[in-house]
Amino acid sequence: MGEGERGIPGRPDHGWTFFRQWLKNPLAIAAVSPSSRELAQKMLRELPPGASKVIELGGGTGSVTREALAHGIAPERLLVLELNQELHTHLARLFPQAHVACGDARDLKLIADRIGFLDDGPADVVISGLGLLSMSRSTQHAIVEAAFSVMGPQGRLIQFTYGPTNPVYREVMRDLDLAGRRASFTLWNVPPATVYVLSRARSRRVAPVRAR
Repeated sequence: MGEGERGIPGRPDHGWTFFRQWLKNPLAIAAVSPSSRELAQKMLRELPPGASKVIELGGGTGSVTREALAHGIAPERLLVLELNQELHTHLARLFPQAHVACGDARDLKLIADRIGFLDDGPADVVISGLGLLSMSRSTQHAIVEAAFSVMGPQGRLIQFTYGPTNPVYREVMRDLDLAGRRASFTLWNVPPATVYVLSRARSRRVAPVRAR
C-alpha cells in the first residue's frame, strides 16, 4: 500500500509505514508504532536554551522530526539519520529541506562530516529514538560515543526508553564520563515511555595530593 491508501487520502499513513518495517525486522525496530506526539514534545522540551543545531538518530516516520521543526529548529540545521532504507526514503520525501541521511549511528561523525553538517560548528543536541535496550554494550558504547563526538562541551543526548531505568549501561556511562537524569514520562505512547537526558559529567575525580 502506498501513501493515501490508508487513513486520510493524499496523506502518508505513518503508522502503517512504520508497522510494515517492524514486521520485516522486529529486532531492528524497537516498537510496533511511531513515537507519539506527546513523547516527541517532551523530548523537545529538553533542548537547552538557544539550541539551534540538532541531530536525530532513528528518524522512523518523522514524528520527532516534525515536532523539532514545529519547535523552531530550521530544517537546514537539522540532520536526521535513519538506517532503514524505506524509512529513509519516506523521511527524505517528507522533509526535503532537512539533511536526511541513511546510515549507521555508529558512523555519525563520518556521515555528518561528509555532508558538511559540522562545517560551521558542532551540534547542540542529539535526540535519539534508537532501541538502546536491545543493543549490546559495545554497540551502545559506539553509538553514544559517536553522539557526543559531534557535540560541543555542553551538548546533551536526549533518549527515550520503554524500560524503567536509564537504558545506557552503567559501564558505558562510566567509560564515557557521562551523567544522566530522568526527565519525563508519558503514558500516551505505545508502549509508555520515559525520557532520559545524558550529558558530560561536570566534575571528574581528582587524585588527592599529599601536602608537603
